[in-house]
Amino acid sequence: MAKQKVSIGNEGIYDARTLGKPRMVVLGLQHMFAMFGATVLVPVLTGLSVSATLLFAGLGTLLFHLITKGKVPAFLGSSFAFLGGYAAITTWEELNTVTGEMEAVLHPQMLPYACVGVACAGLVYLVLAGLFKAFGPHKVMRYFPPIVTGPIIICIGLILANSAINNCQSNWWIALLAIAVVVVLNIWGKGMLKIVPILMGVLISYVVAAICGLVDFTSVGEAAWFGLPFDMKDTVFSIFGDANSVVYKGETISRGSMIITSIITIMPIALATIIEHIGDVCAISSTTENNFIEDPGLHRTLMGDGIATTVAALFGAPANTTYGENTGVLALTRVYDPRVIRIAALFAILFSFCPKFAALISAMPAATIGGVSLILYGMISAVGVRNLVENQVNFAKSRNVLICAIIMGLALGINFSAAGAIAFNIGHITISLSGLAVAAIVGIALNAILPGKDYTFGANPEGDKAVNFKV
Repeated sequence: MAKQKVSIGNEGIYDARTLGKPRMVVLGLQHMFAMFGATVLVPVLTGLSVSATLLFAGLGTLLFHLITKGKVPAFLGSSFAFLGGYAAITTWEELNTVTGEMEAVLHPQMLPYACVGVACAGLVYLVLAGLFKAFGPHKVMRYFPPIVTGPIIICIGLILANSAINNCQSNWWIALLAIAVVVVLNIWGKGMLKIVPILMGVLISYVVAAICGLVDFTSVGEAAWFGLPFDMKDTVFSIFGDANSVVYKGETISRGSMIITSIITIMPIALATIIEHIGDVCAISSTTENNFIEDPGLHRTLMGDGIATTVAALFGAPANTTYGENTGVLALTRVYDPRVIRIAALFAILFSFCPKFAALISAMPAATIGGVSLILYGMISAVGVRNLVENQVNFAKSRNVLICAIIMGLALGINFSAAGAIAFNIGHITISLSGLAVAAIVGIALNAILPGKDYTFGANPEGDKAVNFKV
């Protein structure tokens, strides 16, 4: 039986309608701002559309609520786990003819191909959702233990860290200010300030940079107040145009080869985000004192997250994931009504139709991005370590040491090699596998083959909640 609203003491409120519509709107805005800083940072880092990101965060959240019968108070924002996948497809080193040095260059025309891989990663959720429904989470999760997911998550952060340093170098003082704000609010912040450290770090360092004349607002002045959130040329559908080949890392390959490379490179990252999703659902269940793993069930929450991710990627927006920041707002306000989250989703959709607002985000100084992402990428790796520690992975066992060593060796070794990937041909199709893709595939296989599996999902509630990629 559904819980009823309690209006006294420290107990939760499960029906926000009793608070009145004005308060519900304010609570919805609060949830929107909680997710905002982290959500818009992903398109800024990858080159994706800010407006499309907000639109499909809102639509994805509403879709998630529809699939989960409106029971789970979760907001779906941009996933950081796929940053490494986007970088693998869109960014590679080229010779700077001015300095004579090799430097990483972003190729925005490759973003639709990366989005193909992300869209297929969303389909992995549906496969897992079917397995969870058929066999239950305990039998399925024994093939995806922390000894596999932890090292992969560690490597995601380490691979990305170099780009954060490059952005910081544009102005270390602004970058350090952003870092300081995030750290101070995480440690000493109170109430809502403790929940939105990324947003405050971005805002404060951005304002200081603007005061110092370090921001060019030309594009903001030229942008319209109202416009469509996405352009079809930025969507997955745009790759099926006239060109049958594409230049990737200096080599011309067929469109089919590029699509397959993107899929195989990015799909394994879903392993990490699925673990994050399960951890977030556990955390929301604990916060609201409702067992959402049982009702509506992980199969429904995974399906909602996966479909939202696939739809977003098809239209040039980042992958979606359940947001820990909004779980923090639930704990802060003790208002657990999913209706409030849906109000936040409507606000995100509304903001997506303002190009001037998106231009303001895009004008963000590189140093601000660098400072915030330096913490973020480090946090991703730290979460991988936490996943291993809180699940009490036994490194006295040789199997665990070997699995961890091989995963990290492959992921980092291949990524930082001269080629940056392992390429091979199947017929006329050239396939290029990133270090993360190879590491994930090998890690899953080793865990399945080697004897001594000792992980049981649900045995350690704190361990199950130990994966959240956001600050």
